[in-house]
Amino acid sequence: MVHNWLSDENNGRWTMVVDNADDEQVMLNSRKSETDSEASATVLSDRSLADYLPSSSNGSVVITTRNRKVAEGLIEYAEDILDLGPMDVDVAVVFLTKKLKKLEGMCSRDDLTDLARQVDCMPLAMSQAAAYLNQRAPRMSLSKYLWELRSSDEGRARLLQADIRDPRRDGKSSNSIMTTWYVSYEHIQHTHNSAARLLSLMSLFDREGIPDHLLRRQYLDKWPSENEDKDQTRERQSEMDFEDDVATLRMYSLIGTGINEQLFEMHRLVQFSVRKWLEIRDELKWWQRRYVDVLEQRFPFGDYENWSTCQALFPHVQMLISYSTNEASFRQKRAVLLYRAAQYATDHGLYGIAEMMAGISVAEREVVLGKDGTRTLSSMNILASVWWHQGKYKQAEEMHRQALTEREKLLGVNHESTFMSMNELALVLGSQGKYEQSEPMFRRVLAGLEKVLGADHLRTLTAMNNLGVVLEKQGKYEQAEEMHRRALTEGEKVLGVDHPHTLICLNNLGVVLRKQGKYKQAEEMHRRTLTGGEKILGTDNPATLTVMNNLGLVLTRQGKDEQAEEMHRRTLAGREKVLGIDDPATLKSLDNLATVVGRQGEYEQAEEMYRRALVGKEKVLGVEHLATLKTVSNLAWILLLQNRHEESDEMIRRTLVGREKVLGVDHPDTLLDLWVLADAAFKKQDLHEALKLYDRATNGLTKALGAEHPSTLTCLAERESLLEKMNAS
Repeated sequence: MVHNWLSDENNGRWTMVVDNADDEQVMLNSRKSETDSEASATVLSDRSLADYLPSSSNGSVVITTRNRKVAEGLIEYAEDILDLGPMDVDVAVVFLTKKLKKLEGMCSRDDLTDLARQVDCMPLAMSQAAAYLNQRAPRMSLSKYLWELRSSDEGRARLLQADIRDPRRDGKSSNSIMTTWYVSYEHIQHTHNSAARLLSLMSLFDREGIPDHLLRRQYLDKWPSENEDKDQTRERQSEMDFEDDVATLRMYSLIGTGINEQLFEMHRLVQFSVRKWLEIRDELKWWQRRYVDVLEQRFPFGDYENWSTCQALFPHVQMLISYSTNEASFRQKRAVLLYRAAQYATDHGLYGIAEMMAGISVAEREVVLGKDGTRTLSSMNILASVWWHQGKYKQAEEMHRQALTEREKLLGVNHESTFMSMNELALVLGSQGKYEQSEPMFRRVLAGLEKVLGADHLRTLTAMNNLGVVLEKQGKYEQAEEMHRRALTEGEKVLGVDHPHTLICLNNLGVVLRKQGKYKQAEEMHRRTLTGGEKILGTDNPATLTVMNNLGLVLTRQGKDEQAEEMHRRTLAGREKVLGIDDPATLKSLDNLATVVGRQGEYEQAEEMYRRALVGKEKVLGVEHLATLKTVSNLAWILLLQNRHEESDEMIRRTLVGREKVLGVDHPDTLLDLWVLADAAFKKQDLHEALKLYDRATNGLTKALGAEHPSTLTCLAERESLLEKMNAS
């Protein structure tokens, strides 16, 4: 009757809204008659609901649906179908502002924007949140709601399942976004079970960048057998089924694709609600096991050759941090994946997430394999390595010693893994200035790996490079240069000029050349390394930032202060962003920037920077660490330039005592402190004391660095100036 009345053009203009027309069977399919008692009843029951939509030039029908197939079945012309994505954030903020009547003027724009993004700017979800807040105002604020929304899955689910009545909506319809989604999932499971399974697996991935090759055939009731993989007919059918399932989920707007059609994405709320739906059905743990099986097959070790694959899959492995079961097989595979991912994250400076991953890997393997299992020791090694990168040297040393002891016991002293534990321990010792302990360890590692793996193996070349670094730290520059040139030559031959290891060797060679006063060669090395590092690793990678720092140092040595300042400011900004303000490397950058600022006459600014760096280093590294003493020495220099002789004297003597204790009296850094002390005595007109100090400094520098080294020549020139003044007086 309604259909006939609206179809009659004599009855005036009208508009009909058909909301939530999602069910294809209800909207499009004809229904069989359940009785033949009356002919008219049979006619009506054989027609679909679409047949009852009136057609008239006086009327308009607005249909909303999340099912693309329903839209195409109801609308005659494709151009009349409008795809409505989520609201724009700015529009969503306006929408929320109007909805939150009881919190008017009490919500910041940042909080409103945050809420809109948390619920993907979906109108129903925003209406639900606003109704919840209005009902509980003023005791429930928006900031508190956001905190509860993010605090845990349980809290998030409770808020999103709240069904607050909206008088403008159908009383029989749920106002809960979660309940609304559950109805859709149940419908898809009933009508397209395999599509529901695909959706279940996809919900375990990170919501963006889900590769289709990780999904094909992996969501079936059983794993494909080897014979099935070779059956081309079955493979083609499986491919068609997969595309059908994808099409079903896309029709319901549950998944989408970006620019790359091979990568899927999901709304945050869809993903979360699917997981809760699986949890309610007691299927979540099963799908988590399937998920870890899929990733274990595809996520490789974090070697350079695998970085592109690791980068694409890393966010999906990261999801495993929040997935756990008590099943031994799952825990073991989870530990393997997080171990591999931690290695990749460490190489890319993602130390916070790497520490979390490595820590979980250690804990899982201790439970499943025991504390002294060989794989447990591997996880311990990567965790200790992360701590070393973070400057947590005591923790790192303790764990590396434990791993080394167990590996020597289980594998023997000449096993490759034992040598790698020794290498890691030597790195930590070197970072603490314990060079007398670290150098013999590196020599043992190098000799052992050359025997076990060969002279051109990557791990052997790494040990060679590490030995070169500890030699350079001790002022043994000629030996260090020889070691770095060997590592660089072999690395270029075996790995190529753009391999990260080759770039590290090139950088370290540049450092030792700078220490020898070969500034032009050093600058060339660092510029080559920086170009390669930015290309291969990216501008924010810690290794790239280290090269940037070293280039700044060699520019400073050449008096190119403006270029050096720009380089150090870039390095400092990058390290603060990636590593944090208290990381030892960040504090080193602050120290280096202060030096170049001081060289340009900005003494007060330089002093303030040095003092900030000193406070940080004393806190993180300790008062006797060589890096701390370096800052004390620099602070003494800037105080001297301000004619604050007593303060400067105190600082430089503290540095000299510390360096003599750790490095010895003949180390170049110790001799440079003597030079500063001589300069201070000269400025105070204590000429005889200054001459004695200059004599010790010039003799030592000539022996340690050579007579033609710039530092030696400058120190000698200052001594000559002193003698001229003494003779004149």
